[in-house]
Amino acid sequence: MKAGCLFSGGKDSTFAAYYAKKNYQLKYLISVKSKEESTMFHYPNIELTKIQAKLIGVKHIFYESHNEKEKEIEELKQVISKLNIDSIIVGAVASKYQRNRISKIAKELNLKLISPIWKIDELQYLKKLIDLGFKTIITGVAAEGLTKDYLGKEIDETCIGDLIKLNKKFGISIVGEGGEYESFVLDCPIFDRKIEILDSIKYWNAKIQSGWLKIRKIRLVKK
Repeated sequence: MKAGCLFSGGKDSTFAAYYAKKNYQLKYLISVKSKEESTMFHYPNIELTKIQAKLIGVKHIFYESHNEKEKEIEELKQVISKLNIDSIIVGAVASKYQRNRISKIAKELNLKLISPIWKIDELQYLKKLIDLGFKTIITGVAAEGLTKDYLGKEIDETCIGDLIKLNKKFGISIVGEGGEYESFVLDCPIFDRKIEILDSIKYWNAKIQSGWLKIRKIRLVKK
């Protein structure tokens, strides 16, 4: 089965690509650059998906969206319609808003929608990523309890414990599915090299208690 995978460079879409590489013929990674924050598409460090795609060794489709709710979906549909695939893979965990819109595109284009982590147990999933060798950092936060200190933090066992505490206190999703945080994958089993950050800067808005990490310089390191 020839598949295209929506790819933001975060943990969920990278796991979806990992799953696709293992189980299907992954033909394309599809990344969307929004002009500003989007309810559909991940935006911190989206340009670095170009590097990640090379590490995965799959053809990368990268384009800029108008960032209007209906237009961005129609644009995505047009992009997907030109690809030689019969299935589309997404890394949605619990967001019906995102999954329903991709499902609509899949039905209209007669493609099979594959959601390998849909409704997965969130804690088991995060632990599985670590066990598989995913090295992931938090690159954006937008929820009560998630401070500036979380920017650049690796999602390891300690971080998972902190997220569980925040979930109990504030009700946030520990996988960030409600937009609480964004992530970026530095290494995983399908990368032929790992990414090392040499320079980055934190942008923080104290008024709304949110911010993001801009990765300014990287290098690729042999495993």
